[in-house]
Amino acid sequence: MASSVNDFDLYRPSEEHDMLRDAVRSLAEAKIAPFAAEVDEGARFPQEALDALVANDLHAVHVPESYGGSGADALATVIVIEEVARVCASSSLIPAVNKLGSLPVILSASEELKKRYLAPLAKGDAMFSYCLSEPDAGSDAAGMKTKAVRDGDFYVLNGVKRWITNAGVSEYYTVMAVTDPEKRSKGISAFVVEKSDPGVSFGAPEKKLGIKGSPTREVYLDNVRIPADRMIGEEGTGFATAMKTLDHTRITIAAQALGIAQGALDYAKGYVQERKQFGKPIGDFQGVQFMLADMAMKLEAARQLTYAAAAKSERVSAGGGKEDLTFFGAAAKCYASDAAMEITTDAVQLLGGYGYTRDYPLERMMRDAKITQIYEGTNQVQRIVMARNLP
Repeated sequence: MASSVNDFDLYRPSEEHDMLRDAVRSLAEAKIAPFAAEVDEGARFPQEALDALVANDLHAVHVPESYGGSGADALATVIVIEEVARVCASSSLIPAVNKLGSLPVILSASEELKKRYLAPLAKGDAMFSYCLSEPDAGSDAAGMKTKAVRDGDFYVLNGVKRWITNAGVSEYYTVMAVTDPEKRSKGISAFVVEKSDPGVSFGAPEKKLGIKGSPTREVYLDNVRIPADRMIGEEGTGFATAMKTLDHTRITIAAQALGIAQGALDYAKGYVQERKQFGKPIGDFQGVQFMLADMAMKLEAARQLTYAAAAKSERVSAGGGKEDLTFFGAAAKCYASDAAMEITTDAVQLLGGYGYTRDYPLERMMRDAKITQIYEGTNQVQRIVMARNLP
């Protein structure tokens, strides 16, 4: 059957996506990259990155236009995160976690709640975090102990959330809490909690291997009394919303992994052309060429899987069928993060002793890559998810 050349544009990003990539890359290299090493070294929040992203409407591109946002599709969101992560993984958690924290609101909240919380996010007046994990409920999120007890027109929340990205910086928190202990996952509800609510406090920042510029802290809820209308969706639907959210946002972790890996490959490619041993650039040696070929091949395979998953995410968001999104989201996150770990490790190897020092960015990229195999569900859990949802 004959087909035109244009039919095959299905298999590549649109011109608008390519233009977005160029714009974000230029911004990231000019306004974010210069601070990346210092942000990591000082374990400080990348305020310069937040300012640059907000000034260019790139901090929360996923927010629909009806709430003042850019209305970017899932692939555009992936590209933004990927290009920021290419120079600074910590900074890429700004757009990524803004999506993670607010997606439950977009998916399940009342119209009134959407207007109240998505508009400030879109404007850059607030960031959004996601509170699912607890000290004793990581992979087994349904085993959480944080409780929300109804009291007239209010709910009173008590508990501890752990591993909360951008905690203390974000104004808003999507909090999962048990409203009916008898029902396990069907007894969990979701709420929007504000940083300024009485009884909300934060633990000390975790001392981490990587992504040091993105604060990770415990969130303490001590008799936090919030209006009942801050529940996201119906009572008992919080866990289902949380899982649906992860189907979409695991793809943003894949994007982060792609960006870190691309940054490492780009740097290593440049280095092997400059570094001379035995009278010629080490890039001329076949052993080095094979390493670079494998790195590029794994990265491209990860990118194709991630972009396909993003396309499925977008079709599901637009009201399409399930599209095997649970499988593809888990597969993209798992494969891209494993690839990023391998690629950054090999990139360090290509720089030899220099790769092991902080004078070069690759040891930071290698440390940053590790977390992509762990958060939003470890890669062992992703394999369980995939096996249960084989297409």
